[in-house]
Formats: sequence, structure tokens, C-alpha cells
Amino acid sequence: MKTEPILYSLTPYDPAGHRFRIEMRIARPDPEGQELRLPAWIPGSYLIRDFSRQIETINARCSGKAVAITKTGNHSWRCAPCKGTLHVEYIVYAWDLSVRGAHFDETHAFFNGTSVFLCPTGLETSRCLLHLHPPAHARNWKVYTSLPVATGRSAAARRHGFGLYEAPDYDALIDHPVEMGTPQVARFTACGAEHELVFTGVLPNLDLKRITADVKKICESQIALFEPSTLRAPFLDSADRYVFMTMVVGDGYGGLEHRSSTALMASRRDLPTIGRSEAGEAYQNFLGLVSHEYFHTWNVKRIKPAAFAPYDLSRENHTRLLWVFEGFTSYYDDLMLLRSGVIDQKTYLARLAKTISAVHRGPGRFKQSTADSSFDAWTRFYKQDENSPNALVSYYAKGSLIAAGLDMLIRRESQGQKSLDDVMRLMWTRYGRDFYQGGGAGIAEDAMPGLVQEATGVDASDFIARHTEGVEDVPLESLLASQGISLSWKPVSDAPTLDVRTRVVQNEVQLATVYEGGAGHEAGLSAGDVLVAVDGLRVTRDTNLEQILASYQAGQTVTLHVFRRDELRKFDALLRPSAPTECVLSVE
Repeated sequence: MKTEPILYSLTPYDPAGHRFRIEMRIARPDPEGQELRLPAWIPGSYLIRDFSRQIETINARCSGKAVAITKTGNHSWRCAPCKGTLHVEYIVYAWDLSVRGAHFDETHAFFNGTSVFLCPTGLETSRCLLHLHPPAHARNWKVYTSLPVATGRSAAARRHGFGLYEAPDYDALIDHPVEMGTPQVARFTACGAEHELVFTGVLPNLDLKRITADVKKICESQIALFEPSTLRAPFLDSADRYVFMTMVVGDGYGGLEHRSSTALMASRRDLPTIGRSEAGEAYQNFLGLVSHEYFHTWNVKRIKPAAFAPYDLSRENHTRLLWVFEGFTSYYDDLMLLRSGVIDQKTYLARLAKTISAVHRGPGRFKQSTADSSFDAWTRFYKQDENSPNALVSYYAKGSLIAAGLDMLIRRESQGQKSLDDVMRLMWTRYGRDFYQGGGAGIAEDAMPGLVQEATGVDASDFIARHTEGVEDVPLESLLASQGISLSWKPVSDAPTLDVRTRVVQNEVQLATVYEGGAGHEAGLSAGDVLVAVDGLRVTRDTNLEQILASYQAGQTVTLHVFRRDELRKFDALLRPSAPTECVLSVE
């Protein structure tokens, strides 16, 4: 028997109250009572988000009569048994201005499917239809999504129009976010595949021409890496184009990958404007974010750990391999800026040195392995606090250094004949290329050493064990030297230090982190303390603190006054020399 599609209808109906109205039609509900579930998390962001808390009301009916619906769990409901088509209507509050959730006001509407679409248990593989309706106040609004328009139906949407869209199953439905409104848009083709750049927000004089040219180079370089022979874009298995959706705000940064699109957040000051020719670090960071999320189109959206094939969206999905899927992606994001010609070698080395410095400043790298960091993403990495630099290591940042070290190890041992590129291509052809065509297999937790050896002939099992399951630093100095690059260290400052990280809150200098074993720790300072004075001199901002400390020498003792909560405390701190923690890379 042919399964009827699940029909969803979504209307942004209350811009001031930020509400979506969603209706579901299930032609053949479970005769024992249809269960409905909303995902507890969104793939790519490894934290239980409890999206169901934003469902304000929910009701059901069948054959014109009300059907009882009961909450059965944090993210689940059950409808009473009924005969005939089940209609479910619910209201979702949409005021999460992030790449993970849903947001709606008079200027635009954006949503991830994980925030708004209930899944009917037992019908996860059914085809889904989505009817998008414009809000009543909309003028000239359009729809931007990689979700394909429905075919052969009277209400089918035209590209960028409201109407019917379709997905082969629920997993696909929630993997194509949607932006509605009047954004600034640019288009380009990369290796014959269409791409769209969509920018939402107040953006005077945005240099779309420049951004388009740079992003096109990045996309073409990545497609050529994975498919050097065919130059076929990966997303053509599920969509006819790729969409970069960027929400531009005064201060923000982030991205979330999807199979044929990405949701990005960027600060207005990070984007180039017409008439400004310089490519500063802020714009490089934006391009690095674009590169990172596009690389995920291969690495994690199609090449997956076995733990994600398939996802269980009702609970945590643990894997020890995020150092591969986020760390390798973090290595390639800047490397692809270099290979595409968007940045030069000097800039690339400066960006790599910055990552090395950031990892080496964290004492937590000697306590937690990147494999443990991957596994603990749900409970530790995504729930960081003031002590996290002392206790954790980032599977993004150190994972990228492991990837860099592994790449250089392979190049050295193979006399330049092989590289990490060969490993990525093997992973792609074996696990990723046909993932959505029925392959569906993921990489086993212990598979990486074997894949590296198969792809390159290099036995990297000891390297991988030491730096992923162990806590050793990657021997970058010797590995970089084998590629003609020298690594050295210098102090961050000539002034002595308290070994603390600060932040300015309402013109007060607050201690964000007190590094373990440093001068501040030994003196008794704690994160959250507000630094008032050093030897009687008032501290008002970070630069002011550095200027005060520059008057002293390492080995001298200073008296510090701080507010801890509303209590004034006094501490004596023995100043230390600034440690050589700033990495410098140069071509030999």
C-alpha cells in the first residue's frame, strides 16, 4: 500500500508575538493512537535544546471531532485513537535569534525544522509536503531554502515563492532551514552548481560582488578536493542548489551545517562594504566560517560517525570522533582560504599560529583528551563555565592541530606523494558519496588509523593514539620544520602578568578565568571577582590594567583589591613574567 505523504502547513501569523501556526495532516494515523515527537536537539549542535518548550498550544481533530492529545514525555505527545485523517494544529513561539532555532518579527522569518515540525512516530520514512504561507503583513517577501519545490501539484511553489515544497522523509524535511523576507541576495555557479548568498539584516552598502567572488573560489576549491575528476557538488543528491543564509547583527558569530545549505550569523562590521579594499581579520573570519560550514557538506553531513547513522534526536548521540568531524573541518576551513587564493601564505600562517597559541594557553589540554572532549560535548563542551580553560580541551581547535600534524606526518613519511587529502577522499567515496542513496553507513569509532594507512600507506596509529586518546601536544615544531616552516614562541606582553583572563562589564574589570597555577590563582583570586585597584590605583578597563602592571617587574608583589559579590577583599600577588605562549610561524 502506498503511504500517503504527511502534509505540514506553516504560517507566520503574529509578528509582534513571534508565533508560527503549524498544521499537520496524517492520512493514516496509528490506530492505537498516534505518537508525535519533536527533536530534543539539532544535528551539528551537541546539546539537548528542549525545543518542545516553545510549543504554546496543541490540539487535534478527526472527522470534525476533537481528539484528546496527552503529553507523554519532555518531547512527545500521544493522540487518542481515531478513524480517518488526523489533523494536528499547534503554535510555536519563535524568538530565538540563533542559527539553531526559529525567529520571526515584522522584518523576516527563519526556522530550522527541528524547532517546528513534529514527527509522527512510525511514519519517519513517509514523504513530507510543506505548504508555506506568507504572513498577512508581508510585502514582496520571498522564500529562501534548499528544500525542493513540490512537483506535479496545483499548489506547488515556484522558486523563492510561497506554496508547496517536498522532502523524501522527515530527516530531509528538518535538514533544510527556511528564510523568508526581503534579504540581499547574490548568486553564482561553482563547478556548474548553483549557489545563493542570502543576507538578512540592516546592511548599508554591502559589497556583495566581492563576497560572491571570494565564496565562489572557496566552493570550487572544496569541490575539486573531494571530486577532482567529476567536479560534482555533493548537495546535488538532495537539492538543485546550495544556500548560504546569513543573519547579520551588531555582534554575533556562528554557523550550523545542513545537507544543502547553512545558517550563519555574522557581525555587521565583519562584512566588506563597497569602496573599502582591505581584507581585515574580521572578514577573513567570516570567510573562514563560510568555508567551515561548506566543508561540512561532505564531512559530517554525508561522511558521518556510525553513532550518527542515523541520528536519534530524542537523546544524546555520543561519539569519540568529533575531533575528526569538527577538528578536520576546522583545519581545512582556513587551508581552503589559502588554496583558493582568498588569503596568502603569510596570512594563513598567522591564522594557524593563532590557533596554536589558543590551544597552548589552556591548561585543560593536559587533563582531557580530544576523544574525551568529543564524547563529553553534550555535558561539558557546550556547557562551559569560568573554569573550562583549566579543565577542557576543544575538539575543534586541538582537533585542527591533530589534522595539521597528521597531514604533515603523511607528507613527510610518503615523501610528498600522499596527504590528508587522500584520507578525506577515501572517506568520501566509501562513506559519504552515496549516503543519501541508501548507503547510510558511518565510520566506526576505531576506524581512523586503518583508513589513514589504506589511503596513504602511512601507519599513523601511534600518532593518533597519543594525540586523541592521550593528552600529548602535537609535535608541530618538528612536523612544520619538515615542510620548511619554523615555529617559535614569544611572550604575549613584556609586562608581568597575573595569569588571568578579564572582561569589561559596565567599565569594571571582571575576572573571567583565573588560570590554574598562575599568579592570580596562587594569590587567591577567583573568576567573577571585580578588580578594583592595584596598589591603590583604580582599574577601569583591560588596557588600564596592562598599563599599571607594566610599571612593575616580575618577582614584585602587588596588593589587589577586588569585590567578590558585594564584599571588598584584599590579596597580595607575586607577579610573574609573561609566559612565551604566542606562537610565531615563518617560512624558512
